Amino acid sequence: MKAMVLNQYGDEAQFELAEIKTPDVSSGQVLIQVAASSVNTVDTMIKQLGENLPFSPQLPALLGMDVAGTVAAVADDVTNFKVGDEVYGCAGGLASLSGSLADFMPADTRLIAHKPKNLSMAQAAALPLVGITAFEGLHRAGIAQGQKVLVHGGAGGVGHIAVQLARYFGADVYTTIGRDEHVALVENLGATAINYRSSAVEEYVDQYTGGEGFDVIFDSVGGANMSNSFLAAKLNGQIASTVALLEMDLSLVHMKGLSLHIVFMLIQMIHNVRREEHAHILTELAKIAEAGHLTPILDDSNYTLEQVNQAYARLSSGQATGKVVIIND
Repeated sequence: MKAMVLNQYGDEAQFELAEIKTPDVSSGQVLIQVAASSVNTVDTMIKQLGENLPFSPQLPALLGMDVAGTVAAVADDVTNFKVGDEVYGCAGGLASLSGSLADFMPADTRLIAHKPKNLSMAQAAALPLVGITAFEGLHRAGIAQGQKVLVHGGAGGVGHIAVQLARYFGADVYTTIGRDEHVALVENLGATAINYRSSAVEEYVDQYTGGEGFDVIFDSVGGANMSNSFLAAKLNGQIASTVALLEMDLSLVHMKGLSLHIVFMLIQMIHNVRREEHAHILTELAKIAEAGHLTPILDDSNYTLEQVNQAYARLSSGQATGKVVIIND
């Protein structure tokens, strides 16, 4: 089969077209004929950092976590999928799990679900990693109807899904953005836009919560931005963050009695624990999408499998709006 593989890691590394053996299915797996995949920030991190990350595949590496496609074969012990089923999931591209940048991809059935019927293959491929991350984070933060929820980075890959899910769960949603052209985008998703470049945290907390703070904060930016989440949270508020790889003073977390939830959805994949949780979330996301409450936004760029290098460069440029998707031709 055709695949785009990495023969080295690093800033200058490039994917190369290769002909490799079509994988067989093992117990508990299906073989997916890949229709589309999408690029996530963690994919670009693996490409750049390689052996410095404990979950990077051995070289030559076949990356690509998200996938949408059609079941081409099933293992003898698989009963919940059959040949011809349209499926989606985040099922490979790290550690020993073969990735989606190829014609075919083996997948653990605990990491996939039936594709939402109303989404295209491209839309479905854009959803798994960001959808699982947003769903898990909001639930761990105890989201409930009527709460005021702040999503940092609501025009980003994870953020725009978190906005839609928070609305679906009945919250009053606000989101920070850094570009005025994203105002209409997030408002169409049901959130009040806050340009963090022109509005200080104290200002928008006063304006939208009367100075009390937000009940739940989903911080898809993370890192140093978590200090803004601490400021914006109400007393005993809940914060879910996707990036916590830094040292910082937690004094304000203590003084406000905040709960901080770190979301790293790759844990189930890396350690082979509770993988069925991902299948459950993907099934729930499909129901929400089919009910008309969840639609991934795709960047206006178009890439084929042989243009993977350009797709990775597009996401890394910071100029993409929504998810960067790769379509197998």
